[in-house]
Amino acid sequence: MTYLKDFLSLIYPEICPICGKSLFKGENTICMRCYSHLPRSRFSDDKENPAARVFWGRVPLSFVFTGFLYNKGNALQQLIHAFKYRGLKNIGSFLGGELGNEINSIPQLSDLEFILPVPLHPKKQKKRGFNQSEIIARGIAEKIPADVNISILKRQSFSSTQTRKSKYERWQNVENIFSVENGSGIEGKHILLVDDVITTGATIEACAQALFGLEGIKISVAAVGYTRG
Repeated sequence: MTYLKDFLSLIYPEICPICGKSLFKGENTICMRCYSHLPRSRFSDDKENPAARVFWGRVPLSFVFTGFLYNKGNALQQLIHAFKYRGLKNIGSFLGGELGNEINSIPQLSDLEFILPVPLHPKKQKKRGFNQSEIIARGIAEKIPADVNISILKRQSFSSTQTRKSKYERWQNVENIFSVENGSGIEGKHILLVDDVITTGATIEACAQALFGLEGIKISVAAVGYTRG
């Protein structure tokens, strides 16, 4: 199988989605040069990091961090766009794995038991073909001892994209659209909510508000990127 993979890579070389160069053997998803220049946020060492402060006074989250900074035209934006809009799901798994590696070094997240990706409406998921947050969550789960659950948190109604909306419009767009079904299994547990990018935090906040109806639940958040709303 290794020989076949090596042979196919000569004919159909994997391309780095950031710089467009062919990947060498041993490089995973992106080339080592681009990997070394990814805009890491370093938020995992700071409980009061900028992504965490987004939610202050809004929802009592236990810990919030993102792996990278998301800015217009930067390497992370290129990766997220290739993942979501070109269907390169291996990028989502790769980014989830990067988050999982960080989680293993965060003492506040050592008792995580469940990972809940932010759900898409079934109509939107059918159109895209996948839920990007679920793929990221499964990448995380490959690195930490916690289970992904996609049956508890549900999106009740279809909402338009959050892109280009103001902070207030983003909140209106997701207010009361999430519900919890058969959540007794996560009562009293520490769960990790997972999304792709935190901007205003409206989507995460709406999910958390629905989940806080469960007794004794403890909620932390991980996202691939953070950008100022």
